[in-house]
Amino acid sequence: MQTTDKHKERIAKMTFASVYPHYVTKIERKGRTVEELHQVIEWLTGFDENKLQKHLDNKTTFEDFFNHAKINPNASKITGVICGYRIEEIEDRLIREIRYMDKLIDELAKGKKMDKILRT
Repeated sequence: MQTTDKHKERIAKMTFASVYPHYVTKIERKGRTVEELHQVIEWLTGFDENKLQKHLDNKTTFEDFFNHAKINPNASKITGVICGYRIEEIEDRLIREIRYMDKLIDELAKGKKMDKILRT
């Protein structure tokens, strides 16, 4: 997937804090917990509760959020379609990592078992 510069810039400048409440709403509506959401985010990014809260408090952009993340080496096992795009075909690193998180959160909301979500 090729992203336009305008599309990438718009997503990169969005704050993680502006999207996070939507993640929470999505997973709670499906009977999952914030603790599970945090487990998924920590697996992908390496951010524990404290670091995650700092990013929320500081209104970190997605670009800065993922630039500071230590992406899990197994993240490349996250495949499939999200937002109409096949994840493994997304060329831009930032967009691909954001879509990794979207896919994991979708799987959580759909009731997948945690060991499957975390690719163990």
